[in-house]
Amino acid sequence: MVVSIDPSDATPIYAQLERGFRAAIAAGRLRPGDQLPTVRQLAVQLRINANTVARVYAELERTGVLETRRGVGSFVRIGSVEARPPNERARRLRAFTTRVLADAGANGFTVDDMVTALLEQRSAKE
Repeated sequence: MVVSIDPSDATPIYAQLERGFRAAIAAGRLRPGDQLPTVRQLAVQLRINANTVARVYAELERTGVLETRRGVGSFVRIGSVEARPPNERARRLRAFTTRVLADAGANGFTVDDMVTALLEQRSAKE
C-alpha cells in the first residue's frame, strides 16, 4: 500500500492521507502518470470514510498534484510540483530551510535548537 493511516496519531485522517500521498510522490513511490485506487477502494483498504478520501483527492487535484479523468480514474499529474526534477526539489528545500531558519532566529532559536527539536520530533514518531 502506498499510503497508510495511523489511528493513534492526533493528526486528522485527511491530513495524514494528503501528507502520505505527497511523501509517496516526493519519494518516487508514486510517479507521474501512476493511477491511484478509486475513492471507494482506498476507503475500504484504509477502513476510513470515502468522503475523507474524496476530500483529499479533490484537494490534491485543486493544487495540481493529481488529475482526475472522468470514467477512468485519478492519476499523479505529470508536471506536478512534487514530480519536478530533483534539482527543483533541492531548490525548494533550500528556500524552505531559509524561511524556517529566519523565523527561528526571529524567535530567538539557534540552528542547534532547531536540529535538537527536529531530532526529538523524529524520535517521538518512530
